[in-house]
Amino acid sequence: MKRGTAAAKINLALVVGPRRADGKHELLTVFQRIALADRVEVRRATETSVTGFADDTIVRRALDELAGDGDGRLAARIEKRIPVAAGLGGGSADAAAALKLGNELLSARVPEPHLDAIAARLGADVPFFLRDGPQLGSDDGTTLEPLELPQDYWVVLVVPRDATKSSTGDMYARFDGRGGADGFEARRDALLRALERVRRPRDLSALPPNDLCSSPVAEELRALGALRADVTGAGPAVYGLFLHRSAAQEARSRLARRGRTWLTAPAWYV
Repeated sequence: MKRGTAAAKINLALVVGPRRADGKHELLTVFQRIALADRVEVRRATETSVTGFADDTIVRRALDELAGDGDGRLAARIEKRIPVAAGLGGGSADAAAALKLGNELLSARVPEPHLDAIAARLGADVPFFLRDGPQLGSDDGTTLEPLELPQDYWVVLVVPRDATKSSTGDMYARFDGRGGADGFEARRDALLRALERVRRPRDLSALPPNDLCSSPVAEELRALGALRADVTGAGPAVYGLFLHRSAAQEARSRLARRGRTWLTAPAWYV
């Protein structure tokens, strides 16, 4: 049996382009892992199963793909702490953790490139969760490049009480409908230039906003002292970055009326 954690992520920037021939969108995003994490346990079994989270589908798929046609199956147990369908990548993080832990139980381990290929088939952000540290995701998000970004700040997360989670597909359809891809190259280049200038946490404020969606909660976080605030992924979770823990705690307290809140921090390791 193997046990581990599956840390959530925030998108410190998300620039989206046109739909590609494969139906996916060209994009450029900055993935940052945070300390809010699920717990995942994987063991050998006679049949694939996932317990602890009744709505799971992606971890089961990960275990089936990993075991392939080999002898034996793998079973997982998930202890959820990451809010579901919030743009924090909880399902993808669980799947990546299951892949890593399950691979350690196989008699013949799957090589890293094959593990990456399985992850990419499961979801565009799953490969990120197999890596340490911040990553720049390009193409559909599965092409990754490590980034050196400051990690000395606090993160306040808010999932607004009145927010309704649209499917990611619906979010992209609305993006296409309003001509959101127009000017993609300019926004992509602006993000790359901003990343080159990042040396300290305050520099993260220059990263462009999320192309898919926005939230008035981000404005409230900035008014409370956040150096950067935005929706992560397709939402509805909103993050605010703070230099000082006391300011982050105060902001979390003030925004408790808006929905569920967490105080966390960047996390480097898987």
